[in-house]
Amino acid sequence: MTFTSPTPKMIATKDGAIGWMIFNNPDRLNAVSLEMWQAVPEIVADFEADPNIRVIVLSGAGGKAFVAGADISQFGESRSSAEGIRTYEDATEVAFEGIANATKPTIAMIDGYCIGGGLGIALSCDMRLASEGSTFGIPAAKLGLAYGAGGTGRLVHLVGPSFAKEIFFTARRFTTGEALAMGLVNRVTSHEALENLTRDTCATIAENAPLTVATAKQVVDEFTRAPGNFDSEKCEALIARCFASDDYKEGRAAFMEKRKPAFKGK
Repeated sequence: MTFTSPTPKMIATKDGAIGWMIFNNPDRLNAVSLEMWQAVPEIVADFEADPNIRVIVLSGAGGKAFVAGADISQFGESRSSAEGIRTYEDATEVAFEGIANATKPTIAMIDGYCIGGGLGIALSCDMRLASEGSTFGIPAAKLGLAYGAGGTGRLVHLVGPSFAKEIFFTARRFTTGEALAMGLVNRVTSHEALENLTRDTCATIAENAPLTVATAKQVVDEFTRAPGNFDSEKCEALIARCFASDDYKEGRAAFMEKRKPAFKGK
């Protein structure tokens, strides 16, 4: 049975105990547009409401990418003004939180590029299974924008502060082997075996007691909450400063013009 998605660029399919959420923009390596971000929580809510669904799997169409980030071609339209930036950031954060706060286990099945917002999606999942040729990275420093505090926190909790800083500071792409070594992914297998590994993992989870699984998920998540002295206003102000900077304008322009950006720290 297929859920009627708000956009054809997002596919939601129910297959036994698995709810499949597929990012379906293969011509752009599944880069996520605003309408796709907005569809994510609706799909999650539908899977959450179905008692037959025990596990939610996120994947990308086309065989080349999980998600290669946000659709930067939209940035001039949707993220060029303060209001547009807030609308876009709100949509992405609602999508990330919708995945992260699902009561059912979520698995990112990563086959190919897992970059920027794509890595943010994967970080919002409980587990990440990847094919050997996949690549990971957060290119925010090449674009002059700032990664959201929620996604940053999830990355720090997963790989630790030192690896998180390396990922952000270098903005380079990391191999699957590197991702496995730093704890960014749970398991690695071949491209051909990835779906079977994912289905087998889902079958194992689905056989277990749903209340026990849901309880374990929520209790573990409680241990990753930021402590009470976390200064969210400070973080939001720093993030807003990036989006208001000339460097952000330069990063967008350089990306669209396919040239190296010249950042000035202003």
